[in-house]
Amino acid sequence: MFQLALYGAIIVTVFAIVDPIGTLPFFVALTESFDDVDRNVVLRRAVLVMGVVLAVFALLGRFLFAVFGFTLGAFEIAGGILLFLVAYDMLQGQVTRTKISTQDRDEAVQRRDEVAVVPLGIPLLAGPGAISTVMIFEGSSGSDPLVIVATFVAILITAVATFLIFRYGQKILRKLGRVGVMAMTRVLGLILAALGVQFVLNGLLAAVPHL
Repeated sequence: MFQLALYGAIIVTVFAIVDPIGTLPFFVALTESFDDVDRNVVLRRAVLVMGVVLAVFALLGRFLFAVFGFTLGAFEIAGGILLFLVAYDMLQGQVTRTKISTQDRDEAVQRRDEVAVVPLGIPLLAGPGAISTVMIFEGSSGSDPLVIVATFVAILITAVATFLIFRYGQKILRKLGRVGVMAMTRVLGLILAALGVQFVLNGLLAAVPHL
């Protein structure tokens, strides 16, 4: 039962940190002047980029720990702080500053062919918080292959959900409205804030076992 709860938590966490619902208004605004064909091309590429980037970092997570010599505890503390900063912006109803800057927005509008990769795929969807999260899950999996599988399943489910949310984004926005999107973003932000604190606590306990 505990294991099932853990796998479910991994899926919910990855979805929450990618936050396709909170990113939806920007996607709709950015592709507003596109025709259906161009919009779908941008959508598919953005989701593909997000999925590949997260999968690569999840796959190479433990190797990066070994190469750079930092411990999982240190990475959990850093990742937890980062997640909390992301969550704070989400709780304020903002597109997080760790994901996109004003300059990114201006450049994206001017270079439509590139928006699927930057800033939509990276860093709006596969931002540093999402990358840190999948690396921590993979790195803390130990000898449990199901945790690793659950991480990749979470990435796949998040990619499919993101595609559907963006595909029908305009309809969803009309149904939810700005207030609805902000409410959903704040709920996800609260989940991430708690997870960020837990990551920091886990890292501190790993660094100082008798704390």
